[in-house]
Amino acid sequence: MLSPSTFLSISIFLLLFSFELSNAVSTTKIGQGYRLISIEESPHGGLIGLLQVKQKTYTYGPDIPYLQLFVKHETQDRLRVHITDADKKRWEVPYNLLAREQPPPLKKSLGKSKGELFTASEYSGNELIFSYTSDPFSFSVRRKSNGQTLFNTSSDESDPYGNLVFKDQYLEISTKLPSSAAIYGLGENTQPNGIRLQPNDPYTIYTTDISAINLNMDLYGSHPVYMDLRNEGGEANAHGVLLLNSNGMDVFYRGSSLTYKVIGGVFDFYFFGGPTPLAVVDQYTAFVGRPAPMPYWALGFHQCRWGYHNVSEIEGVVEGYKKAKIPLDVMWTDDDHMDGAKDFTLDPINFPREKLQAFVSKIHSRGMKYIVLIDPGIATNSTYGTFIRGMANDVFIKYEGKPYLAQVWPGPVYFPDYLNPKTVSWWTDEIRRFRELVPVDGLWIDMNEVSNFCTGLCELPKDHPCPTGKGDPWVCCLDCKNITKTRWDEPPYKINASGTHVPLGYKTIATSAVHYNGVLEYDAHSLYGFSQAIATHNALQGLIGKRPFVLSRSTFVGSGAYAAHWTGDNQGTWLNLKYSISTMLNFGIFGMPMVGSDICGFYPQPTEELCNRWIELGAFYPFSRDHANFASPRQELYVWDSVAKSARNALGMRYKLLPYLYTLNYEAHISGAPIARPIFFSFPNLTEAYGLSTQFLLGSSVMVSPVLTMGATSVKALFPPGTWYNLFDMTKTVVSKQGHYLSLNAPLHEINVHVYQNMILPMQRGGMTSQEARMTPFTLVVTFPSGATNGEAKGKVFVDDDERLDMKMEDGQSTYVEFYASLTNKMVKVWSQVEEGKFALNKGLEIEKVIVLGLEGNGVGLQIEVDGFPLKDTSATFIENTPSHVEKLEGNNQKRGMMVVIGGLELSLGKNFAMSWKMGIKG
Repeated sequence: MLSPSTFLSISIFLLLFSFELSNAVSTTKIGQGYRLISIEESPHGGLIGLLQVKQKTYTYGPDIPYLQLFVKHETQDRLRVHITDADKKRWEVPYNLLAREQPPPLKKSLGKSKGELFTASEYSGNELIFSYTSDPFSFSVRRKSNGQTLFNTSSDESDPYGNLVFKDQYLEISTKLPSSAAIYGLGENTQPNGIRLQPNDPYTIYTTDISAINLNMDLYGSHPVYMDLRNEGGEANAHGVLLLNSNGMDVFYRGSSLTYKVIGGVFDFYFFGGPTPLAVVDQYTAFVGRPAPMPYWALGFHQCRWGYHNVSEIEGVVEGYKKAKIPLDVMWTDDDHMDGAKDFTLDPINFPREKLQAFVSKIHSRGMKYIVLIDPGIATNSTYGTFIRGMANDVFIKYEGKPYLAQVWPGPVYFPDYLNPKTVSWWTDEIRRFRELVPVDGLWIDMNEVSNFCTGLCELPKDHPCPTGKGDPWVCCLDCKNITKTRWDEPPYKINASGTHVPLGYKTIATSAVHYNGVLEYDAHSLYGFSQAIATHNALQGLIGKRPFVLSRSTFVGSGAYAAHWTGDNQGTWLNLKYSISTMLNFGIFGMPMVGSDICGFYPQPTEELCNRWIELGAFYPFSRDHANFASPRQELYVWDSVAKSARNALGMRYKLLPYLYTLNYEAHISGAPIARPIFFSFPNLTEAYGLSTQFLLGSSVMVSPVLTMGATSVKALFPPGTWYNLFDMTKTVVSKQGHYLSLNAPLHEINVHVYQNMILPMQRGGMTSQEARMTPFTLVVTFPSGATNGEAKGKVFVDDDERLDMKMEDGQSTYVEFYASLTNKMVKVWSQVEEGKFALNKGLEIEKVIVLGLEGNGVGLQIEVDGFPLKDTSATFIENTPSHVEKLEGNNQKRGMMVVIGGLELSLGKNFAMSWKMGIKG
């Protein structure tokens, strides 16, 4: 939803950034470092040591005298390095929110007089090695297999960034980096130069209601994790580094080094050994939580608008899509359905319960779904049941013993405290009550950074109403005074929050406010959306007994286990179209694969051409939704005839690819694998792809190359080595030997989507809803290298009852099929291996067609056999790629392959099959 920050000037922010950044990167050392005075093996496993400050300094406060070091190889490819105050417990991300091993209890007397050291200077695991120097203390992590140093905190007198600093409200640590390191992550922010991080750009990590139109700024999410990809000697290796800390921080990346400046908590580093990008995300999500399994319908197309005034309007939108023959699975409403913007209510005039229930029943009968928005702010209205019950259960964040007063859309509000178990129970009950009013299929949690239209300590005004009912609804109408007296509101080190070094509590909860058990907002701020997502996900799961769908704006480490994400308020501009790709790819690295941007932009209305290009791209976002602002003219995909044509084309292909996308959803849930991925995930040795942010992969082998510039009718696309087939016209082939750029035709209504060689791609016929599409017969697209005489291909598909809570292979509720193909001396074989075929058999799922690409030869004398018997009553078509269909790359003299299409099949998906034939000699 639109917020005040949307209208901030980007240019002013960028000017302030350059000024503040130059001040923040000081060459003065903040501390003199620590010495290691004792280290020993811990009875809990790993090493435990004691650090003593070398010389106290007082910039940003006094150094903590003694620190406890804990190091442990938690798995064969994950190493933890934990550093905290040795004398008293400090704030950490709650272990009940993000489950992990507790470090050993503090041992205050460890080695303070003995000075004993662990006899070895290295602590080795299967792949990662931890080593240290004692005075001044520093540590490094390197790879055992090739000796590559992944993290190195050592420094010398000429290095202004090297010393370990640990004060109550200021922590600093640096690592050296080689010039070969390509860095990704450290978000959420909109990166104008693409997914690869750029030296000297500001990376501030602190959840803020700053819209996605603002560049290089701390936005809605907090993800202090990065991936490091290096190609040294022609061999690519990737690793990941997570600093698990919820306090605000600046991260300064200079190309040759990276420095963390954190305003609280502890150093809790996790190193993930990779060595491939996919392995890094697997190891990361194994720790922070596997992505939540999405229901099948969530992969369909979604429509929303802030400004649907009544039930009749949303009925008209559904009918508009139906009339235009554009697929649609989910209808959304923003806060329009609410009574006075109050959560869990219905507007009795425009969204009366009976009429809304009838609408929901109607779309449910078509296999469609309905989702609504809820904001965290609870209106302070004495006649409002949700507020009354919240007060009775004491569920709100407090300031000086009273609920903290803020303002959002309904006016004065209190914010629920999701760290409080009573709040979670109350929240679940409010969702239950609301679903009794209208059976929504999912929930959209917005404004949960948390956003506040006011700043400071506020009171209800005595001389005017609030909200005033005049002017902009987001103008603060409470009587407020800024809070500047506590060290929590004005810490000694000021992170670059909002790009201007505004107070930490600017347009959010005062950081000296208090959560359950005395937890300060100062520490827990960036966890708010995460804790709300957990509560909402678990509430829906318990209430409906089905796989829940939650969409959250604010996210943290591990949010992907509970929610999907959209990239927030964007603009209908060509630049925002381009930026959406980088943000989507970053969230795949963050373990949130179900992600997308507002298609055609949230505001203002895009041009017709831009909306054409955006739906062509957005049809291939993992989360595909059109969402617009009430102040903009209508932009549903059927508004323009030309956009409707592009939508039918692009979404038509998406709905054919739903079995592939749903299988990627399954793989994301079991291994963390992103649905949308950078090209380098599949081609890590192709250094040309390291900064590529204008194309992406779906899974390992489907490449999307959208048009991102106005007026363009072609697109320049990088093709990694191998053969690529155009999914919209499989006779069009690109063969690349070394990895080349190629200019592709891209008329207004077309997007280039290619599938790579050695792949078996499961597809279906498509439909107007995912429910309709998923019951249609399958087609298998088998891709061999063009003109090859020998080759292999693989693929897979997962189908299940997507309403069940998990995706386990048991109880006949799912089927997993692996497909194989081989080409040997013109003999073609295609076969399957089925695991748990009962579900597919019961649903009557069948394969009707097999398409094999890249063959050499012809169909003369061809005899197809299935399971050893000649195949009858089928049709086989042979299509040779003509020169006009083979895209020429300089220096390539590729063979022209043949496409064989075998139709009329009735192969049960739930049973193993084997098909074979021999190609005739090409005459």
